[in-house]
Amino acid sequence: MVRRRKKKKFKVSITTLVIAVALAIFGGYTQLNNQTTDTNKATTSVSKENLQKLDYSNQQIVNVNEGKPTFTKDDLSIAHGSWQTFSDLDSSNRVGTANAMLGKDLMPTKERDPLYVQPTGWHNKQVNSDGNRIWLYNRSHIIGYQLTGENNNPKNLMTGTASLNAPGMEEYESQVAKYIKSTNHHVRYQVEPIFRGNELLARGVHMQAQSVEDNQVSFNIYIFNVQQDVTLNYNDGTSVQN
Repeated sequence: MVRRRKKKKFKVSITTLVIAVALAIFGGYTQLNNQTTDTNKATTSVSKENLQKLDYSNQQIVNVNEGKPTFTKDDLSIAHGSWQTFSDLDSSNRVGTANAMLGKDLMPTKERDPLYVQPTGWHNKQVNSDGNRIWLYNRSHIIGYQLTGENNNPKNLMTGTASLNAPGMEEYESQVAKYIKSTNHHVRYQVEPIFRGNELLARGVHMQAQSVEDNQVSFNIYIFNVQQDVTLNYNDGTSVQN
């Protein structure tokens, strides 16, 4: 009886030790993962003032201002209903910032016509990217057609890579469009092409949106105008296959 008791106590102590070690390892692993995640979040948040200086580093979409829009109370007013405005082209014919108070009444009711405007930096060609043969550039809408129906407007079209256009901008535009259709609410929206110096091809686009009647839509991001396996010349939009 004595031997059995000792043997039983020994088994319990070994089991307890194994559980303790496992918990310690798992706890350390969880803590490490959390630290890694927090670090990644910290490194993907930039200020608007630094966007022109920002260089692409294997992450096409990054948060601006920790992903929080910077609209003021007046910016979010729906006193004037739905609207959209576009900046005049600059001396180099480059597009500027577009603003909108998006609503269901602005959305198009017919199919989009083919695009023919040639924005600055438009030197399109077929390239190999990520194992696929694609057209390098798209005529990217500053405010997507599905949101307001604005189409062949030179003030609303820029030269954007295939990946900037879709899934880049299109993913966020579709999120906004789906929300508006399902709620009939409004979304304050702003898209700003970011050029460096006198370059004709934008380095990227700064997009932010905030739903007015609730907080279901809220983002502030920057999307780099890049394409895998291709080196872009931002001065004029020409490119070299890597």
